[in-house]
Amino acid sequence: MDFISRSIQLMGTTITISILHHQADLLLDEVVQLLFLYEKRFSANDDTSELMKINHQAGKQWIQVHPDLFELIELGKQHSLAQNSHLNITIGPLVQTWRIGFSDAKVPQPEEIKYCLSLIEPTFIKLDSASSSVFLAKEGMKIDLGALAKGYIADKVMEFLKNKGVTSALINLGGNVLTLGINQVSKRPWRIGIQHPKLTRGNNLALLPIVNQSVVTSGIYERTFEKQGQTYHHILDGKTGYPVETDVASLTIVSNRSVDGEIWTTRLFGESPSSILEQVEKEEQIEALGITKEDQLFYSSGLKPELLF
Repeated sequence: MDFISRSIQLMGTTITISILHHQADLLLDEVVQLLFLYEKRFSANDDTSELMKINHQAGKQWIQVHPDLFELIELGKQHSLAQNSHLNITIGPLVQTWRIGFSDAKVPQPEEIKYCLSLIEPTFIKLDSASSSVFLAKEGMKIDLGALAKGYIADKVMEFLKNKGVTSALINLGGNVLTLGINQVSKRPWRIGIQHPKLTRGNNLALLPIVNQSVVTSGIYERTFEKQGQTYHHILDGKTGYPVETDVASLTIVSNRSVDGEIWTTRLFGESPSSILEQVEKEEQIEALGITKEDQLFYSSGLKPELLF
């Protein structure tokens, strides 16, 4: 059997899928088709995506959507409404106004920020599960699933691979890693690197040995832009309208499902290291590793990272 990797540029990142299977190339062709399908369904940056049909009809009418999209919006709304959550899927107007990560990024005017904040309210998302329909109650609202879509897609792709009999795989959606089985090349657990926030990509502070789990990392170093000597990062605060103020440079969540890693990195980003660990220790299905702006590591009791200092 061959262990084969395939990389494509999609969803604003490099996606790499590596699998062990006697028909690896054929399966990877199907995976690539799936990735394009999900991108078309969930993208907030493609005006013709299924998600954007909902956004275009905000304040006007209900839109019936694919069950996958409905499920993800329902999950996103639930976690957006959770107590002390920093995740908010109605943050779309703010993301599209700042445009951090795109060539036309800018610092919005205070009146633009104020207008965006008036549209950021997850209770305005109306859901009808009987018909898989979604309605945004206020014109100008925009759902943005960027904080959880890649995790959901990784889980869907992994489910597809398992159903095809794959027993060893690594899915890397640019900062979002999901593993199946062990690394059949090294015959040991996958070793997932935790990027040093201040160094170029590939310079790791720690390694995590991982089997059948997901590793999702969010950081303020990933997408930034500078204006008049000030650096702005892409993790926006739905309460202030500006990038989140935090002492944490990077937060990694280890979980069984990749979508849970996506959700919790966003729910917790903006909390202090002690608050992050306190909340993670209460959750049975997740572990966390964080790096502060001063390069200090902190991690939950269920992790034993290999430190690379």
